[in-house]
Amino acid sequence: MSDLIVVSFQSEDTADQALNKLQALQKEYVVELEDAVVVVRDHGGKVHLKQAVNLAGIGAASGAAWGGLFGVLVGVLFLNPLIGFAAGVAVGAGTGALSAALADYSIDDDFIKRMATEFSPGTSGLFILARRMNFDKVLPELKSFGGKVLKTSLSNEEEAQLRQALEGLSAAPA
Repeated sequence: MSDLIVVSFQSEDTADQALNKLQALQKEYVVELEDAVVVVRDHGGKVHLKQAVNLAGIGAASGAAWGGLFGVLVGVLFLNPLIGFAAGVAVGAGTGALSAALADYSIDDDFIKRMATEFSPGTSGLFILARRMNFDKVLPELKSFGGKVLKTSLSNEEEAQLRQALEGLSAAPA
């Protein structure tokens, strides 16, 4: 099961920096992100969303690969695998992109926009949907960014650790 974490930051670019650090940690297999969204509320009060994962692009690539494979197989049956491959790639890419766009399994955009309206102008936020996170290794890396934890689906103990690391709070008695 994935965990949702929402953190706000005092400047417009800090959420981007924190996400870059999380993506670097993902390459080291310390965290596994399912989705991440950076939200910036500019000084005029307008909310901007930056999706970290392009679901339509991933769906199109996956669909093209499967479509090409099945196109070659069907093309072999009709003695023309190249036409089957080309047709399969085209149909697969279109179908994959459409299905990925319709099946939004990531963080709900309406939820993000509702929460972002509560941000002060000139601030940013990071919405993380993580499949797995090694808190012992991630928290020291994120400590330098500061931030305020707004919402999580973590256990009480993990949420307290996150708040302590980001907000500099003293540990709560157990």
